[in-house]
Formats: sequence, C-alpha cells, structure tokens
Amino acid sequence: MEPNQFFNDMQNKVQQVLDSSPAKDIEKNVKAIMSQGFAKLDLVTREEFDIQTQVLAKTRAKLEALEVRIAELETQLGKP
Repeated sequence: MEPNQFFNDMQNKVQQVLDSSPAKDIEKNVKAIMSQGFAKLDLVTREEFDIQTQVLAKTRAKLEALEVRIAELETQLGKP
C-alpha cells in the first residue's frame, strides 16, 4: 500500500469516526442554542451597522450645513 493511500484511508476513517461521534451532535446543539440566544438579543450585522454609520454621517453633515445656512439667514435678517 502506498504511503499516500494509507494516510488518505486513515484520514477518511478518522473523519467517519468524528462525524458519527457525540461531539458532532454537541456542536450542532451549541450552535443552535447560540443562534437562538443571538436572535433574542436583537443584534444587527456588521454590514447593517456600517450602512447606518454612513447614513448618520451624511445626516450629521446635512445638519451642520443647515445650521450654517440658518445662521447666515438670521444675520441677513438682523437677528442674533
């Protein structure tokens, strides 16, 4: 038997043992529990967070521009 074939067979057998072991079931259960917990926390994805950060930055820039414009108009009208 070639050394590569031996290692491939050994790897396949180890993988079969791991796939059928209780550890695989535990991993699935832990993932399911964590997913349920995260769903209850009402979290957002990084992509959603980044989009909202950009929207906030644009809104803040528009607000600052409007504040400057209002100050200019007030000056033109003679108000402090």
